[in-house]
Amino acid sequence: MTVGAGRDPERRRALLEAADRVIRREGPAASMAAIAAEAGISKPILYRHFGDKGGLYRALAERHTRALIEVLRGEFSRDAPIGSRARATVDAYLATISADPNLYRFLVHRAGARGSAAHGAMSTMIRDVGRELAEMLVAEGESVDPTRAHVWGHAIVGMVRTAGDWWLDHDREVPRADVVDGLVELILGGLPAAASGPTRPRRGAR
Repeated sequence: MTVGAGRDPERRRALLEAADRVIRREGPAASMAAIAAEAGISKPILYRHFGDKGGLYRALAERHTRALIEVLRGEFSRDAPIGSRARATVDAYLATISADPNLYRFLVHRAGARGSAAHGAMSTMIRDVGRELAEMLVAEGESVDPTRAHVWGHAIVGMVRTAGDWWLDHDREVPRADVVDGLVELILGGLPAAASGPTRPRRGAR
């Protein structure tokens, strides 16, 4: 029987919302004791709902990555030129992580590092976005090489995520629009490569 099966989903959601409040307030260092206190329960009861610390981390990761992927999917699947969609999607991602930087850092850096389940949820989100972006590139042009599209789709996702991590540490001095401009310039400059077949070395080249 799965941990938490049969339990009141409203109670579970209330516990996750309590965890969100503590993490937003205290940052990545938020403790299980603080989360339990916020929810008005003891740590053993909190664990009973999620199995263990990893179970809570996984539930939080799934809750927030699902919401994020829906936002991004909505932006890059719009009926608009690729440049407009790229800009809107990158901007939406940066806006989302900067709206809750403590929560983002908790999920990516603490939960992801200490809990394999939470890391798995984050990794699945990254792969799903990369796959969907690749499929969009293939669907939009008959000449797009599928392998190259998947390489670019996953590379773009990794690039945007890494740049977002850097920007969260510099958002006071670097406007979000500047980061969006820089990323979109790289993305649009590289996308033509996705329409080409793999570049193979000339015979005899080292």
